[in-house]
Amino acid sequence: MRPYLALILTALLCPALALAWDPHGHRIVGQIAQAKLDPAARAQVAALLAGERDPTLAGVSNWADTLRWRDPELFQRSKRWHFINFHDADCSYVPARDCPGGDCIVAATEEQLRILGNTRLPREQRAQALKFVVHFIGDIHQPLHAGNRDDHGGNDYQIRYDGRGTNLHKVWDGLVLGRAAFDPAADAQRLAETPVPAANLRTDRRAPERWARESCLAIDANAIYPPSHRIDRAYLDAHRPLAEQRLLLAGARLAAELDAVLR
Repeated sequence: MRPYLALILTALLCPALALAWDPHGHRIVGQIAQAKLDPAARAQVAALLAGERDPTLAGVSNWADTLRWRDPELFQRSKRWHFINFHDADCSYVPARDCPGGDCIVAATEEQLRILGNTRLPREQRAQALKFVVHFIGDIHQPLHAGNRDDHGGNDYQIRYDGRGTNLHKVWDGLVLGRAAFDPAADAQRLAETPVPAANLRTDRRAPERWARESCLAIDANAIYPPSHRIDRAYLDAHRPLAEQRLLLAGARLAAELDAVLR
């Protein structure tokens, strides 16, 4: 099954675990990060991904979403690592409440970064951690993967657009990015030209928590939920800049984390 077709079918068959960014979006994150890596980190990424069909960050960026059919056991263990559900309006993070057992994107990203940076572990284990990190840092910047409502990240919030029904999560997976030109490389290059302030690239143990809260707070600050349950082209045009900003931050922060971990 071709990867993109399989990913689309996965989203349709499993709405509660729909993709965060479509394959286009995840590749954009990976390509931005690849371009921004320092030489030492780039060399280590190449070594860890040697043998992959496309041994780049973009090439493995959708790997974690293919586990449903590639590795069902690992999929079951990791399926809750793609998101977090906050439980109050200010998006405060209470691990015992919001991430019980470490089964959320904040704790999973922290753990996979730790594994990636541990050079005493087998290369295969670190390579798998790298693939998770690439995907999760993309996921955590999609606002509806850090939701603040009881609707499975917008999957249960029905939307009417262009005479058809969908849900808000799917709108933010890819529709808001536009589908007219499916060219992740060109989009990544265009976005990467935008400077990212150094203050937004701070790396420390609590970075994943900050990113998740940032996504969560963006939901209400940007009126992501349309009260009428209907959207039009004006909604998509108004929100595309936010989606592109989140992709740019995800790519730049992924590069910064890899530079720090793969010294």
